[in-house]
Amino acid sequence: MEQIRRGNQNPTVSRVLPYLETDGEEAVDLYNKTGRTAQEWQAQLLYDILGKNGDGLWTHTKFGWSVPRRNGKSEVLIARCQHGLRKGERILYTAHRTTTSHAQWEKLCDLLAQSGFKEGEDYRTIKQFGLERIEMLKTKGKINFRTRSSKGGLGEGYDLLIIDEAQEYTDDQESALKYVVTDSRNPQTLMCGTPPTPVSSGTVFTKYRKDTVSGKRDNAGWVEWSVDRQSDPHDKELWYQTNPSLGTIFTERSINDEISDDDIDFNIQRLGLWIRYNQKSAISKTEWMALAVEKLPKLEKDRYIGIKFGHTGENAAMSIASKTLDGSIFVECIDCRSVRDGIEWMIPFLKNKNVKEVVVDGANGQQMLIDLMKANKLKAPTLPKVLEIVAASSMFESAIYAASICHRAQPALVNVISNCEHRAIGSNGGFGYNSILIGADIALLDSIVLAHWKCATAKEKKVQKIYY
Repeated sequence: MEQIRRGNQNPTVSRVLPYLETDGEEAVDLYNKTGRTAQEWQAQLLYDILGKNGDGLWTHTKFGWSVPRRNGKSEVLIARCQHGLRKGERILYTAHRTTTSHAQWEKLCDLLAQSGFKEGEDYRTIKQFGLERIEMLKTKGKINFRTRSSKGGLGEGYDLLIIDEAQEYTDDQESALKYVVTDSRNPQTLMCGTPPTPVSSGTVFTKYRKDTVSGKRDNAGWVEWSVDRQSDPHDKELWYQTNPSLGTIFTERSINDEISDDDIDFNIQRLGLWIRYNQKSAISKTEWMALAVEKLPKLEKDRYIGIKFGHTGENAAMSIASKTLDGSIFVECIDCRSVRDGIEWMIPFLKNKNVKEVVVDGANGQQMLIDLMKANKLKAPTLPKVLEIVAASSMFESAIYAASICHRAQPALVNVISNCEHRAIGSNGGFGYNSILIGADIALLDSIVLAHWKCATAKEKKVQKIYY
C-alpha cells in the first residue's frame, strides 16, 4: 500500500522561547479523548504555547501563528480553550465575524460532549447568537465568545485572550482588548490567522509578527508556514512545504482546483506569503520627486559607479553618479539584470575613460566581477565594509533632505525608492534598505546609494598653480 505524503510538520519561520516544562501533553491528551487526533504540528504548537518557566507561569505571555487556510489552525485554539476550562481559566474568545465565534462555540460544546461532559450537570452554556458563553460548574472555568469591536471586553477580566482571524485585528480593537488580561496572575494572549490580503483591515498581526521574529518583543512566540517570495502556484513542493495538513485534511487535487489567474491571492491564501500593504516608505515619493530635473545637468568629468548583487542572488544592478557644476550630485540607474544572463554587459560601462571608481557590494557576485574586471585590465573595485554601507545609506538620506542630489525620475527607481523601509545593520542604529513592494528589487536602490557614496566621498582634485 502506497504511503500518503504529508505536509511539512515543522514551521518555516519560528521563534519559540526555551521552556522548562509544559502542559502540552495534557492538552493533547484531552483533545484526543474527544475522538479527534491532533496532528504532529498541532501537538508541537500546543507544547510551545503551554510551555512554563521556573515560576510555573507561561513562558510566552503572547503567542501567534499563521498557517494557510483550511489546515486546522483554529483546532489548536479549541484544544487550548478545552485545557483552560478544565484548569479554571477565564477565557475571552474573539473573532472578526460573529459566525466564526459562534462556530467555535458549537465546536467546543461538541468536544465537551464527546469527552463525556453533560450540559446542566458538568457545565452550563448561554446559546444567544453573539453572546455565547460556557462555564464549567466544577472548575469554574468560563469562556465568552465575542465579535471584536473597539469597545469589546472593556471592564471584564480574563486569564486568556484569543484573537482568531487575527489578520483583521485593528489598532483600536487592540487598545480596547489588550488590558483585559492585565490583572491575571498568569495571563496569555494568542493570535491566529492567515497573512493579510489587500482588503484586510488589521495591522496588529503584521506588526506583532515583524517585532517577534526580529526579537524586539519579550515573552513572545511566533511560528508560520510560508514562502518568502511570490512563487509559482503550480509548484507542488511548495504546497507541501507550507501546508502541514496536506495529505491529512485535504489533497493535492483540492489545491489544484484553487489555482486561478490571481497568483498573488493563491500565494497569500495557500502558500502563506506575507505581502506588506500601505506601509509608509522610509523615503516618500514626494520627497524623491522634489529632486527630479527635466534636463540632464552639466556634469563634471569624473563618473562613479555603484554595483549591487541582490540579497537573493538573482539580480545585479548598476548605477552611476557624478557631481554637477553647481555642487550637487546627479544619480542614475544604468540597468538591473538577472545574474543568469551573465554580467559581461557591465564591462562596456566600466571601460568608459571617465569612470573614476567602482564600488561593488554583494558577496555572491563580488569575486565574479573582480575576476572579470581583472581579465579586462580594469582597476580593481572598492569592496565596502559594513560600516561604510551604513555610512552610505545615512549619507544618501541626508543628501535627500538637504536637496543636494538630483535625478531624471526613472520610473523603476521611483517605484523602488517610494516603497522601501529601513533594515537594521549592526547594533548601533545603522540601516540599509528593504523593499515593501512585490517585484521591486532593492538592489536598484542599493546601487544608487553606493554610487552616490563613492562620488560624495571622492577627494577634490587640486589644481596646480604655477607662478612666474
